[in-house]
Amino acid sequence: MEIRRATAADMPGLNKLLYQVLMVHHNGRPDLFKANAKKYTDEELKTLLKDDTRPVFAAVDEQDQILGYAFCILEEYAGDNIHPDMKTLYIDDLCVDEDRRGSHVGSALYAYVLDYAKKIGCYNVTLNVWSCNPGAMKFYEKCGLVPYKVGMEKVL
Repeated sequence: MEIRRATAADMPGLNKLLYQVLMVHHNGRPDLFKANAKKYTDEELKTLLKDDTRPVFAAVDEQDQILGYAFCILEEYAGDNIHPDMKTLYIDDLCVDEDRRGSHVGSALYAYVLDYAKKIGCYNVTLNVWSCNPGAMKFYEKCGLVPYKVGMEKVL
């Protein structure tokens, strides 16, 4: 397995996983997530893949097939009234192909993202996880992440 920056040539594999992860969310919260949809249009994804402030990393096998991905966003805070200046790498989405879960692709992707964040001088790596996805929550806790804020809601 190799982990590298994703390119436009990876779009079919990325799209497959974008559908998979959205279905996990749809199954958990059909009131918030549409079925059979994906987060980005193909045009949005093409643009995103060229954006160095939003790196997308792909885990690929020996045939260059996508096993998993990590969509990230570089956030820089400077001159804020209450927060110190810092760089954060936010993991917007991390997904492993449902056929490869349990084979350490996710752990390798997460370790790669941590290493990348250290190399570019980030203070921390953050992410959000939906409470309707306990498998993801367990995975991130196993990786050593801890909650730093909690979102709450009351559906009306």
